[in-house]
Amino acid sequence: MASINKSFNKLLWLMEKLRSKNGCPWDKKQTHKSLRPYLVEETCEVLDAIDKKNPDKLVEELGDLLYQIVFHARIAEENKRFDIQDVIDNVYAKLYHRHPHVFGNVKIKGAENVIDYWHKAKFKEARKKSKRMSVVSDIPMVLPALQKAGKVQRKVAAAGFDWKHLHQVMDKVEEELAEVKDAIQKNKSSKIAEEIGDLLFAIANLSRFLKIEPEHALHRTIHKFIVRFRKLEKLLAKQKKKIEDCPVEELIVEWNKCK
Repeated sequence: MASINKSFNKLLWLMEKLRSKNGCPWDKKQTHKSLRPYLVEETCEVLDAIDKKNPDKLVEELGDLLYQIVFHARIAEENKRFDIQDVIDNVYAKLYHRHPHVFGNVKIKGAENVIDYWHKAKFKEARKKSKRMSVVSDIPMVLPALQKAGKVQRKVAAAGFDWKHLHQVMDKVEEELAEVKDAIQKNKSSKIAEEIGDLLFAIANLSRFLKIEPEHALHRTIHKFIVRFRKLEKLLAKQKKKIEDCPVEELIVEWNKCK
């Protein structure tokens, strides 16, 4: 533990030095807002290292992400708002409180039940802070749409607004698909867009009900499609053909070979 504290303090010293009068011009001019794209970029690079199962890269990218957190805390400290100690104390208290099955007498079995308890605990905490606060407040606008849909659905489910059975969720997907078809028949572009959105929202809810992360599932499908499409390109190249010169019927036949 002593070595961890020593390493962390070295990182804090480095950050302080870079932001000091004789520090780095670039680091000194940064603000919370100017650092936003770097925080997103570093988070994505962490996720990429995880997906590639590359531990060396993960070490590097987690370090970059940690640096961003220290950077933001330093800026806040200079503005006399909070410091890194406040960040650490806050997350410690929150996590300790939300794990009564570990640090208290509450009994919860299974990872899924822990997640359900977690969301309900967050809802109760929010209600204590403000009884008038909406259940769906505090949703980050910058979240990818599928993740945002899932977060909204988890929040309302924690408040008790949820389907009881899987078939009800699937019926809702079928209902939204029928409304998409109806909008297409009526050829109303704005209505089609609206119904497509409703269908995607219903599918995101189905994913939540089935304990599947829709963002991850879609990423996997996109990757699978890219791999197969590259196979298709290579297959046609061996035949000295280009995709744009082939009729769609032939492409479908070749595509099925790639599957």
